[in-house]
This record gives sequence, structure tokens and C-alpha cells, in this order.
Amino acid sequence: MKKRLTLLAVSFVFAFPSLAKEVSLNAAAAIAASVTPASPSASYDALESQSLAALRNALKGDSPTLSREQLGHSTQSATLADTAWLKARGYDFQSKARQQAGISLLSAFTAQPSPVLAANLATVTAINRDATAATRQQALADAEGISYLYFLSDALGPRLGKAFITAYDKGEIGKAAALIKASEVSTGAAKKHFNNPRPFLVSGNTIHLVPDDTVAKDQTPYTADGGSFPSGHANTGYTDALLMAQMLPERYEALVTRGARYGYSRLVLGVHYPLDVMGSRMVAQSNVAHYLNDAKYRALFNEARDQLRSALEKECGMALAQCAKTDGKNDPYRDPAMQTLYRFTMTYGLPQQKGERATLVVPAGAEALLESALPQLSAAQRRALMVKTAIPAGYPLSGTTPEQQFWQRLDLAAAYAAAKQAH
Repeated sequence: MKKRLTLLAVSFVFAFPSLAKEVSLNAAAAIAASVTPASPSASYDALESQSLAALRNALKGDSPTLSREQLGHSTQSATLADTAWLKARGYDFQSKARQQAGISLLSAFTAQPSPVLAANLATVTAINRDATAATRQQALADAEGISYLYFLSDALGPRLGKAFITAYDKGEIGKAAALIKASEVSTGAAKKHFNNPRPFLVSGNTIHLVPDDTVAKDQTPYTADGGSFPSGHANTGYTDALLMAQMLPERYEALVTRGARYGYSRLVLGVHYPLDVMGSRMVAQSNVAHYLNDAKYRALFNEARDQLRSALEKECGMALAQCAKTDGKNDPYRDPAMQTLYRFTMTYGLPQQKGERATLVVPAGAEALLESALPQLSAAQRRALMVKTAIPAGYPLSGTTPEQQFWQRLDLAAAYAAAKQAH
């Protein structure tokens, strides 16, 4: 135990990714573009094509072609998701209570100073304006795939990602598909509460709504209705990615980063601000930690995880640990640069407020988010790791309460990297 603690302490001197303010928008955009169909890896590009084809096929269902009308109504079929199993278990997700907890967690949104709000609009405008064609195509696929899990495949690498799509389409991971989607806590109540207009509706904005040349392929500009804060899509991306990371810890950092990359897509499309996706990260982390600390949920989770892992091993035709290994340049989500992108998306370079801050306090049970990925560490060590690798205080939404401070500053990618560096 003492040896582990010493190694952990040594790891804290290793250079963590630059703070978001030190990463330019152009640099972040270049990293984000590396995990699109424009990747230099042929096998990764093939995985992206397979994922998009599987999504389009699921969206159109039994219809001969995919129409725009189908996009907003398509959900996981009974083949893909074992909703009957989940319903029979009768678990109460306490959705309304979690929605209210989310509103409370994000209450600092109403007190953002004008420089933050100005930077909030300027940042989405720049990301939307300068996005490459491939980045826009990725954003469209992310947007229309909200009801499915296909977007997670590229974070698994070409080998495991292909096995994942195959197992998903066959209905072999139906329990995980049902549980993960049911664990998404709606942001609808929060959107109504904060009632913030989307960036493309702000007077004088220069947002470019992206024509769909990827999913429905009808060139209709992608748009969205309802309030902007927090982002429902980003909440979905973070929640799904976090839960899959718990089930597949062999790909933990790649999956966690995929959640952040999914949120980035919302700015590419010009339908959300940085604050919207930052807030969604906070509530998704809090919600997933809450569920993982519930023994009844854990029972469902373990059953779904075991089915998922068995199915993937079967489709891989080899041990899961082997199938999940990094595949060199064909595995861009394992590139260290992605950790820098994750750090960037925690603040999007928005202004930091100076001043003294209270010591960061880890909420009870938060360490569950690192449990499967870092089983060699005790709960106390994981909590210490979360504090040591957190971003500095004072960034937007960090608020005044201990929970607001913690969930905004928690950098799971850096925590995981620090532990791996030590061991």
C-alpha cells in the first residue's frame, strides 16, 4: 500500500495537459479533426464508414430509404436493446429527482459575468465557422445518432470497434444497450428552467447551419429547438461514454474522451455554446456516480457488463484484453493529444475568475467513476487522485458549492493518465 501511494505521489509531478486557455481554438480543432473520416488511417476510416452505415440502416428500419421524417422518431429496436429485461427488473431511475439535482448543480449559470457570455458566443461562432468538412460530417452523424450507441465504436479502435458494431446489430449486447440509454437523465426540465436561446437565434449572430450531406443526405440545414442550456445531446454523449468506460475499462480514457468529443460536435453545428456542453459534463458525471453507488443499479450494471464483455470477446475471436489493445496510428482516440482536447473542453478557454477558493471536496461516492479503470487503487487513493489532477478553480459554472466546484473541475482523463504513469 505504501509503495502504491509513493508511486501515485511521484506521478503528480508529471506534466498534465495544458490548461484550456493555453490551447488555441485552431489547435483544438485540429485534434478534433483527427478522429473524423478524414483520419490518415485507412482502417479507422473504414470503421467510421461501418459505423455510419449501421446508424443509417437502424434509422431507416424497414423502409427502403432514409427520410428526414424518420430521424427524429427512430429509437433502438427490440433487437438492439433488451428493454423487456430492464422493464421486468423494475428499477426506479428517480428521473425527476435527478433532474432537479441537475438544475441545482448548474445554478451558477445565471450568474455568469458579461465577459464569459461574450466569449461563450464568440467561441461557438469560431468553432462553427472554421470546422472542416469532415468535422461537420462527424457532427451530423453524432447528432442524428443520439438514440443509438454506434458513436462509441470509434473510441474502441478498429478491431474492437468492428466487433462492437457486429455484436450490437445482432442484439448480443441488448442489456447494456437498454441500461445505458435508460440511464440518461433528461435535460428537458433544466432547459425550461434556464430558458437560454441557442446561439443561432441570437440577434446579429453569424452561425452557419450545416446542411446534411451525411445522414439523410438531403442538404437540409441541421437545427434544433428548445433551450440551449444544458445540452441534451452532450448529456447523452457523456453519460453513454462514461458508462461504457466502466464496462470496458481497457478503453477507459478513449471512451471518456469520446464523450467530450461528442459534446464538441454540438458547437461545430452551431446549436450549442461551450457552457451548454460543460454543464452537461457536470450533470452526467454526477448522475453516473449516483447510479453506480446504488446497489440495485449495480446489479443491473454487472449483468449488462458481463453480457457485453462476453459478446465482444466472441465477436473478436480473441481475449477482450488483446482485442482492446492500441493499434498504433490506427487508433487515434489513444493519441495523447486527445487528452489535451479533453482538458480544452472542460473550459473551452472561457475566462477564469481569480480569487481564493475553498479546498476541493470530493462528494461521497464520486470515486466510483475510476473504480473499474483503476482497481489497484483504494477508494481513498482515487479520491486523492481526483483532487490532485483537477483543473484550477474559477472557471465558469464552478459556482460556490462544493459539488459545483468538484464536478466542474474533475478531469477524469488526467486522473487516469496520472495513475497509469505511476504504474
